[in-house]
Order: sequence, then C-alpha cells, then structure tokens
Amino acid sequence: MKFFRKRSGTKTVQAGGDTTDRFDLSADAVVEIEAAAEGESPKRPTFNIDAYSGGLLRVAAFYRPVVVDLAGLRAGRVTVLRDHDPSQIIGQGTAKVTKSKITVAGQVTGDHSDRNDPAYSVVAHSKNGFVWSASVGVSVERVEYVDAGAKVKVNGQTFTGPIGVVRAGRLGEVSFVGIGADETASGKIAATAAGSKENTMDEFKKWLTAKGWDFDALSEDQRKTLKAQFDAEQEPPADEPEEQPAEKVEAAAQTDPLDQERKVRAAEVRRVGAIQKVCANKHADIEAKAIEENWSVERTELEVLKASRPTPPAVHASQPVDAEPTVIEAALCMHGKLPGVEKAYGTEVLEAADKGFRHLGLQETLLMAAALGGYSGRQRISNGNVRQVLHAAFSTMSLPGILSNVANKFLLDSFNAVESVWRRIAAIRSVSDFKTVTSYRMTGTLEYEQVGPDGEIKHGKVDEESFTNKADTYGKMLSITRTDIINDDLGALTSVPAKLGRGGALKLNDVFWTAFLNNSAFFKSANKNVSTSSALSIAGLTKAIVVFRKQTDSDGKPLGITPEILLVPVDLEVPAGQLYNDRVVNEVTAEGKPAPNGNPHAAKYTPVASSYLSNSKYTGYSTTSYYLLANPASLAVIEIAFLNGQENPTVETAEADFNTLGIQMRGYHDFGVSLQEPKAGVKATA
Repeated sequence: MKFFRKRSGTKTVQAGGDTTDRFDLSADAVVEIEAAAEGESPKRPTFNIDAYSGGLLRVAAFYRPVVVDLAGLRAGRVTVLRDHDPSQIIGQGTAKVTKSKITVAGQVTGDHSDRNDPAYSVVAHSKNGFVWSASVGVSVERVEYVDAGAKVKVNGQTFTGPIGVVRAGRLGEVSFVGIGADETASGKIAATAAGSKENTMDEFKKWLTAKGWDFDALSEDQRKTLKAQFDAEQEPPADEPEEQPAEKVEAAAQTDPLDQERKVRAAEVRRVGAIQKVCANKHADIEAKAIEENWSVERTELEVLKASRPTPPAVHASQPVDAEPTVIEAALCMHGKLPGVEKAYGTEVLEAADKGFRHLGLQETLLMAAALGGYSGRQRISNGNVRQVLHAAFSTMSLPGILSNVANKFLLDSFNAVESVWRRIAAIRSVSDFKTVTSYRMTGTLEYEQVGPDGEIKHGKVDEESFTNKADTYGKMLSITRTDIINDDLGALTSVPAKLGRGGALKLNDVFWTAFLNNSAFFKSANKNVSTSSALSIAGLTKAIVVFRKQTDSDGKPLGITPEILLVPVDLEVPAGQLYNDRVVNEVTAEGKPAPNGNPHAAKYTPVASSYLSNSKYTGYSTTSYYLLANPASLAVIEIAFLNGQENPTVETAEADFNTLGIQMRGYHDFGVSLQEPKAGVKATA
C-alpha cells in the first residue's frame, strides 16, 4: 500500500495544503489471474481484490505502526496501475470499503495481447503461474496517535499503543506489484467469459451484503427472488448483447413480478426498521442518511458506535506529523530525566512526547528511524538483524540528528555539573582557527596627554610585552554496544553522552589548572606580585591587598585596579567565607585564645574555592597559598581561547565501523589555555 500524506502547518495532525508526498505502506494483497475457460471467446479480464484486511501496518514515513480506520476511508472509482506508475495504466475499478477490509473490483482495459501494453505482462505472467500482489494508494487526511500501553479498537480489532490510526483518508489508486506483505489479504482476477457458478455465487453474496442482507438468513424463495434481481443488474449494455443460458431465462419466466415486488418492499421495510432501532431516536442524521443511501444495518451500527464513543486524545504538534523528531527528542530527554527539560522544549511538544512515547525504548527508537530508511524486517532487534537496522536507521537524516541533539543536551548537563571555577577567574576569547594568537600588554604609555593649540593628538604605544595562546583539540569516543541495543537499554543513549560531557569538563579543568598552578615564573618577586608570610587572616589578607594595590604599570604609575576575587583551596574555603560574610571574626591570640576582631574585609573580595589548588597531582599545589585576582574582564591573569566561541564540547553520533556492532559517539572540544598578565593578581603564601 502507498500513503500520500499531505503536509500541514497547522497545530493538529490534519492534512491541508496542495502538496502530497508518497509513503510506502506494507499492506498488499495477493492477486491471482485465471485465463478464460477453454472454448470461450476471449474477453477482457476482470479482477476482485481484497486489498487490506484492517490490521497493523509498518509505514516508512511514520515513527510507529499504523492502522487505517476503514470507517473513515472514502472510496469510489479508482485507476489501476502497474507499480504506482501513472504512465502504466492497467484498467479501472470500483473500490468498496467495509468495516473489516478494502475490496476493489474492475476490468483490465489495457490490451493484454500487445507486448508493449502494461497489461500484457500482468495477464501473461499470471497465466504462467505468477501470483501478483496489489498495492493501494491512500491520501491521509487525519492521523490520531495512541499512547504506549493504551488500547484502541479499530476495524473490529483491538490494538495496543504506541500506534498511529489513520482516521480519515481517501483511496486513490491500486497497483499491481511483484512483492506483497499482507498475508491476510487476498484477491482474484478472472476472465468474465469463464462465468463459473462458483464465482457468480461469490459475487451474489457480496451484492447481498452491500444491500444489507445476510445470505444464510434468507429462505430459498427469497434467495431466488434476489438472485433474479442481481442477475438483472449484471446484464450487459444493449450494445453488447449476450446470450443468456436457458436455465436462467426459464427461471426468470417463472418469477411472479408482483410477488418479487412485494418481497423487495418487505425487505426494505425490515431494513428501515432495523436502522431505526439501531439509531434509537438519538442519531437522526445517521438514520436519515442510512435510509437514503441504502446502508446495511451493520454499517449503520458502525456509524452509530463511532458517533457515540468518546474522542480519544489526539497529539497536537506544532509541526507536520512527519516532522516528529523534536517530539522523540523530548521523549528521550524525559526518559533520561534531563534537568530543565521544560525549558528545552515547549509544553506542546512535551505533552505530545508524554502521550505518544511514554514507554519509548532504544529498540523502538532505532526501528522507527530504520523504517524511514526502508527497513521492513522483524520489529525486534536481535543478533541477526542489528546491523541491518542500524544501517537503515543511519541512512536517514532523522536518527543522527535526534541522537546528536539529545546527546548534546546530556553532555552539556554533565559538563556543567563539574567544577567550573575557570569561568570566574579567566578571560574568555574566541579564535577562528588553530593558529597562535598574540595579545599585548595594555598598561604601557596610554595615559592621555594634553592636546596643544595645533590640535594634534599624539600616538601612544602598547607595551612590547606580549602573551600568546593557541587552541588545540581534545576528544574521546565511546560506543552504545550491540549488547545495549539487544537488551533495549535506553539509558545508554543518555549515559554515554553524559560520560563524554564529564570527560570533557575534567580535561578542560586539567589543562587549565596545570597552566595556572605551574606559576613559579609568573608569580615571583621580580614581578612584584607575591605576598609572603600572609596566611589567610585579617592581617594576612591586608598584607596581600597592599601588595596588589602597589603594583604599577611600565611607567611606574599605579594600575588603578583593585582586586575583586579571593581564590582559595578548599582547605581555606571556610575562613575565606568568614572574611567575606562576617563583620566580626574571632582570631586566635598569642595565648591561644579567641579574640573578637572587627573585619574590615567584609563583603569586599568574593571568595572562590577550587579543589585543584591543593591537589598533589599538580605542580605548584598548596593547601595554604591563595590568590587575589582582578576582575578578568578588566585584566586577566589567565585566558581560555575557544574555537569559534564554542565553550562547551560537541558530541556526534554515527553507525559504528564495520568491525564493530553498535553506535559510536565522539565528544570533542577545541580550546587553549595560557597565563597572561602578571599584574592582574597576587599570590599570597603563609
């Protein structure tokens, strides 16, 4: 079967606009073609096809199985093609939709004796024993999504979500195809010249059903009467006279026209009465339409049931129904309990994700994407088909995009969860490539000079001392393994990027603090940015502040910059907090007794603590040394350069290489760290 789904910009899953797209649907009917009976004059073959049995279907353009609600499918005259190709017309037929199936009856209008005619191969192959299939084209107008675990009854069958239900559509065309998929569907093409009694009886029973009669409930007389009416309707047009069998002529001659009319009227009275009983004075519109259009009682019951049942909750999406990746992304983030998921996605998308993908698994995610890539195999991933599913899934744009977007969100969350003191004390710059960049000291002879009568403004000069930095690439690769996929471990989609995010943050910290703490040539007496015998206390901090404030530019003049940040190891975090928050600090006297002391540093120097400062793995570590730093926006001790301003790592997903079964995720980060201006800080030692 083919789906033609119209794109829409509305917020409901409702078709609109003029553009239609075709989507493959694996619901095909077996079609047999029989030659005309021996000795009969050749006539154009006719066909009767049971094209769809009302069951569950796998549609490449949908992210879940689909059922076509036959009660909402419109049908009429249809064109019959070969392989959905409008240039290969086979014939024309009339489609009939019942509560349980789609049937199409028609005639081959092509010249099946001409090798150049598309009809030739259809008829010729069938005569030689080939069993054709039929594929039906449907234009989808409205789709309803059913929650995972929820049940819905469609076409007399009960289905369990998550599924999509095509609630409204139009049957467009039917095509003969070589390969079918719906084993429950069946069909037949036969030469009308054969005229077998068995085939005629089958058509008669179908005709009775359409009229609202139950063949088994009719008496013999009623069957004869209605059979005569059926035969009369099958008479060929006047310009194509056909010789009637003698027994048929004799039966018709013996029929009493008045008796036949009375029986037909009685049948109509019974039909109308049954319809009125079904409608029970509650569905006047349905009752009137059923009587006027000669509906069967069964169809009336179906329409009444449809009108009476509550409307199931529909998914309202801000995008067309075939643009569901955002909803799936939201569902994956919800399953992984991403902090702040409400901010990342709108309420509308989150509601759709909760309703449609509440029980989403890793396998279902991969299979949905694989269906878009043409996969139509088993709907369970095992050792035998894992590579096939992954190859189909990654052949589309959807899965890599979904996984990368979700992975980057979990990577960022884990990246930000790691200590990021570097953001507080470092200047951040963007670089466009991996070349070395140079910055010059801006504390040279830049003091304004008085402009003379001639109006000349003299050139200043930048200090010759410069600082460099360079971005490099750091990265790591992890995999969602074949075991994760077969075990349906959805958590792997979020745990792997989370590990990559944490790894990226740890590497940035490692590079940053290695550069910062290896500072013996940076904080030294010659640079006048070291305060000795300055253990963290009111007195020690006062001494360090004086050293900072006495720093001068290259002309020996004050820098005019005050410290703002007190950077301490975690060993000094508490006393640093007291110096910032408390107005009075109890300090130990020479006698070892605490003595209250007014705190002149309260609320002046923001304390920032890092566990890296006292870690013995880093050269220059100390549990007692601390730093007074200027605001990095004014003057920075250290700088981090990010390629293209990308401060966070990036994670990408792809199908694993041939020698590995699984999904690869790689995280990478482009940055560089370098010490910059010595006068922007003071190191205080005990």
